[in-house]
Amino acid sequence: MGQEDAVYLAKLAEQAERYEEMVENMKIVASADVELTVEERNLLSVAYKNVIGARRASWRIVTSIEQKEESKGNEGQVTLIKEYRQKIEAELAKICDDILEVLDNHLIKSAQTGESKVFYHKMKGDYHRYLAEFAIGDRRKGAADYSLEAYKAATEIAQTDLAPTHPIRLGLALNFSVFYYEILNSPDQACHLAKLAFDDAIAELDTLSEESYKDSTLIMQLLRDNLTLWTSSEAEPSQEGAAPPRRRRRLPPRRVRSLPSKRKFKKNLMMDSRPWADGTTKRELRDGPPGCKEIERGKKGKGR
Repeated sequence: MGQEDAVYLAKLAEQAERYEEMVENMKIVASADVELTVEERNLLSVAYKNVIGARRASWRIVTSIEQKEESKGNEGQVTLIKEYRQKIEAELAKICDDILEVLDNHLIKSAQTGESKVFYHKMKGDYHRYLAEFAIGDRRKGAADYSLEAYKAATEIAQTDLAPTHPIRLGLALNFSVFYYEILNSPDQACHLAKLAFDDAIAELDTLSEESYKDSTLIMQLLRDNLTLWTSSEAEPSQEGAAPPRRRRRLPPRRVRSLPSKRKFKKNLMMDSRPWADGTTKRELRDGPPGCKEIERGKKGKGR
């Protein structure tokens, strides 16, 4: 099958919401060892994000039910749930290993531009992070180490090749900070990274092009929302010996019907004397198109 046909079938599969087939078609394109176009890169990302996103959501639900049954002492149900959870984890691992193989053996090697290099290293960090979400012991440590290495590589390139307001650089900071908070349990480092990215972008907001204005400001709002949640969580007293909260149910992102002018947007973000005074949901940027169409979405164009 030719490249053009594979891309066309991937688009068709996306419209039909047949994401496993979308993945297979985009793997053909990604394995050609050539630099992907922005459209092809985004199609690949959307395909994998949908197949992994559905299973991550399933894993969270099943894990929550398992914990409830354990607290009730229902050993029979817990055994069944554990087997079911492990089945989902096997599917998650297969998907992650699949895209990581494509990234390591084809996409990262073929990347020519700084933007694509950041995109792929960030994507590598994301999928190792997804593995670390459910892995235990040495496997979790290994996944976390690989994720950290990939995020650091992406950050190093982004700082030299991409502007602080670039959507991909902002999205990298967003996901990297979530990694620090959820995987490494380092809220201070997570807040530092997110706030630094936010402040750097604010400083150059006036130079932001109209083309990426909506994308960048939306991610900046998500960075601020995370900081709100994380700082408020740190301020809450916890019971002695209680483990820190690991995961919370994510709410759908607020729809941004229209964005204010750059000057007004900057004023709205900076006018409150209390830093990070609004927003209550933690979100991460899905590594979809630069147009931010995959922010916490299970299906393209629809809120998760």
